[in-house]
Amino acid sequence: MDTQPLAVNRLKKRREFLFVAQGKKAVRSSVVIQARRRDGSSCLYDTVGAGFTATRKIGGAVVRNRCKRRLREAARLLLPLHGQPGFDYVFIARASTSARDWPRLMGDVKSALVSLAEDGAPGGKGQTA
Repeated sequence: MDTQPLAVNRLKKRREFLFVAQGKKAVRSSVVIQARRRDGSSCLYDTVGAGFTATRKIGGAVVRNRCKRRLREAARLLLPLHGQPGFDYVFIARASTSARDWPRLMGDVKSALVSLAEDGAPGGKGQTA
């Protein structure tokens, strides 16, 4: 196994989010993480992609932005260690994301990433609880 941490690229386009939504997902109390292997020959397989989203159901703009900032920081710390090369991940905030204690949020993100890595996240539909 390579000891060098993975580089993380941001997902920004709607089609990238929709592509990842068709893959596997891991649901935790403070976050939902979707994962799917990239396809195509032009993709970099030594990086992981990360996208972040929060719906209006979880609160106003201030709350949504806080949730996304927290998820971005958790992904920055954990994706290079637990992400799989050649995969894209979408982090979806839940209602408890903004108020969750930082160590518990990190634990939720880590357990979801480990769960997706164990499943291999082949890109088919499915759910891991």
